[in-house]
Amino acid sequence: MQFGYTIIYVEDVRESLAFFEQAFGLQARFIDPTGCYGELDTGATALAFAAHSLMADLLPEGYRAAREGSQPLGVEIGLFTDDVEGAYRRALACGAIGLTAPRDTPWGQRVSFIRCPDGTLVEICTTTKR
Repeated sequence: MQFGYTIIYVEDVRESLAFFEQAFGLQARFIDPTGCYGELDTGATALAFAAHSLMADLLPEGYRAAREGSQPLGVEIGLFTDDVEGAYRRALACGAIGLTAPRDTPWGQRVSFIRCPDGTLVEICTTTKR
């Protein structure tokens, strides 16, 4: 078994890709001609976005979208950086909601949490202990 990808179902794939490009400097590596599916260049494992309409046929019983509700889903995307404060500020400037400002954890990481405009929960953190 090998982990292949994470797909986040969103209202507007192009908007979500643009947010991640502007806020975090990640580049889109693929978007289908219909705009219903797109991927960011994140290395070996893809971070992808797909339109809710695409999933409607695959999961007819439905699901809870990340944007729904006042609290984020209990799933996060983790992004590593040496500049947690700068990345946090850029994400807020691009429309994210700040959930926790950068802080040091007892295990030595610097972490912060934001909620993207599409509802996705993102942890911005250092890779190792400081």
